[in-house]
Amino acid sequence: MFRFALCADDYAITPGVSRGILELLKAGRLTAVSVLVTAPEWARAASELMPFTDAADIGLHLNLTLGAPLGAMPALAPGKRFPALGRLVRAALLGQLPLAEIAAETARQIDAFTQHFGRPPDYLDGHQHVHALPGIRDVLLQTLAGRGLAGRLWLRDPGDRAQGILGRPFRRKAAAVAALTSGFARRAAARGFAVNEGFAGFSDFAPARDYAAIFPSYLHSPGPRHLVMCHPGHSDEALARLDPATSSRDAELAFLMSPDFSQVLATKRAGLMRISEAPQSH
Repeated sequence: MFRFALCADDYAITPGVSRGILELLKAGRLTAVSVLVTAPEWARAASELMPFTDAADIGLHLNLTLGAPLGAMPALAPGKRFPALGRLVRAALLGQLPLAEIAAETARQIDAFTQHFGRPPDYLDGHQHVHALPGIRDVLLQTLAGRGLAGRLWLRDPGDRAQGILGRPFRRKAAAVAALTSGFARRAAARGFAVNEGFAGFSDFAPARDYAAIFPSYLHSPGPRHLVMCHPGHSDEALARLDPATSSRDAELAFLMSPDFSQVLATKRAGLMRISEAPQSH
């Protein structure tokens, strides 16, 4: 048997998504939840998540591409709106990011999490994996180390070995993310941060996609601290205005709540774990 972490992203993005993730937590089907503290409903959603802090790792989903920042960012987010991912990636690759603004916003989002939970997050990742982009990752690691958080939280490495990527669907997307974030795990380790080892869960979020059919592939060639991301929830009108992944979230929720999910685990001889409780392999 091998064990892996199952992480639901985008908690607090809308009430429907949050409600679906809470249902999975109550059913014991998740071991990590990544929260968007920039979402308008964050304060209410945080209070509903509080009872599950002993059941799953609760992490900060650093956001630089959706909605509004928590503070002024005139260079990155003029008009108080974050840029689209493509623009952020181009600026990162060209070395044109306003890193001081990003450092300040990163600190604000950490503070917003801490304000409601009374402690730092168990881990940190990024909406659309922005936390591991060039430039942003250095600011992030400096900010966390400056707060004495090295060794106290883990970080998501969104890359994986070629063997894992090539054996799963959506390999082009996974390979692109791995290339853009290459070196993140090494830099994090050098700063004293643990990371997952093995990463899967990429999807095209197509409404007609058979999530039950593709989920077993996420367990192909798992790493020793394997992490699978998912995006479950109840789609609602608010979500349709914010994100292209809508009805696919209902499909993911339905599968993860179903006996079919348990059957996949049994067939694969797999079980769930928390990354925070998993020993590092090296």
